[in-house]
Amino acid sequence: MPRLVEVPGYVRFWTASAVSAFGSQVTGLALQILTAVALSASATEVGIVNAARWVPYLLFGLMAGVVVDRWRRKPMMVATDLGRAVLLGAIPVLYALDRLSIPALCVFVFVFGVLSLLFEAANQSYVPQLVPKELLNAGYARVQQADAVAGSTGPLIAGVLIKIMGAPLAVLVDALTYLISGLLLASVKAPDPVPDRGARRSLGSELREGVAWVYRHRTLASIALTSHAMLLFNSMVSTVFVVFALHGLKIGEFGLGVTYACASVGALLGGALSGRVARRLDVGATLIVFRLLAAIGWLPLVLAERGPWALACVSLACFIVSLAIGVGSPVEMSYRQAVTPDRLRGRMNATIRSMNWGMVAVGAPLGGVLADQISYRFALWIGLSGAVIQALVLAASRTRGARAADELDLSTPDPTRHGAAAAAGQGKD
Repeated sequence: MPRLVEVPGYVRFWTASAVSAFGSQVTGLALQILTAVALSASATEVGIVNAARWVPYLLFGLMAGVVVDRWRRKPMMVATDLGRAVLLGAIPVLYALDRLSIPALCVFVFVFGVLSLLFEAANQSYVPQLVPKELLNAGYARVQQADAVAGSTGPLIAGVLIKIMGAPLAVLVDALTYLISGLLLASVKAPDPVPDRGARRSLGSELREGVAWVYRHRTLASIALTSHAMLLFNSMVSTVFVVFALHGLKIGEFGLGVTYACASVGALLGGALSGRVARRLDVGATLIVFRLLAAIGWLPLVLAERGPWALACVSLACFIVSLAIGVGSPVEMSYRQAVTPDRLRGRMNATIRSMNWGMVAVGAPLGGVLADQISYRFALWIGLSGAVIQALVLAASRTRGARAADELDLSTPDPTRHGAAAAAGQGKD
């Protein structure tokens, strides 16, 4: 079996992903400082700017899947990377000309979110074209490991850059990373066939076809629905986590940084172990065991008390949860691609991703409200309990029988076939 480094184009693809991930960490911090300090925004305005980044996932998530399935994926990734480079590059220019305002920044961030939505749907669907099936899990795991490293070191690098250059110029650094990423992706040589335009139908029909594939599939349905629930409850915990750790447990800013470092170590180790675990347990057992571990892993945080052991408890929780996600996420991602026809991958990925981010948009404020109105610990218990329940539901579902050999299982009826035949004569939008 070939190694990933021997797969034509994968190293450049991975490098592009890693460079972009580091740049995104810089922008995430720089935009908040630019908004709050340089533009003297209120807390509400900062929240509006942050929300503008994710609104496109709720508004256009399903439609993005249709777009990705209708066009070649590599040109779309290159175009959206270059588009994001131009958008971010314009922000420091407008700031220097004293023309940058909160409404203008919201527009920039919103368009950036649209481009990111398209890029991510195309990116996830492109990997199976680039990497052989037997290396899919490893291919996604390596990308996730790069994201974990960026998540741990990116904020530190961002802080140094912002202190040296200022927030507006730090955003320019991220623009450069997207430019590099786009150029690297443009140089990748891999099959990227043009989708059959004759098979196109109305936009509504193709949207319904993608949704039906996800939620009527023998195993994808339970994976997707419990994934939405996991994101809902995990976002509740992660929202309350920071304020509870700082104000309730008093671990301090340095201690918080230690917990993030432990989370990154867990994610890196999980990604490294993912392939071995999946080969030993197979897909269904791996997803169930590590979904449950990711839920129970929050227990040391929920039980933590202020004192000398507080930091150790929080760090252990972050390590376990990130380790479990690091193992399970690449397995889930590669399985989703393997059992989905190429013509539906964009819609499948966009459907699941948009619903997941929608759950984050609900869970984050819900966790905050419960923490403010009742208590931090109550909100954490609700989040942990919900996460355990979704893992148990997954264990009772047909996903427990999922196997790596399920690639486009022809014994599974295509839930979209009858709908597609009925829509075939409806014409195009």
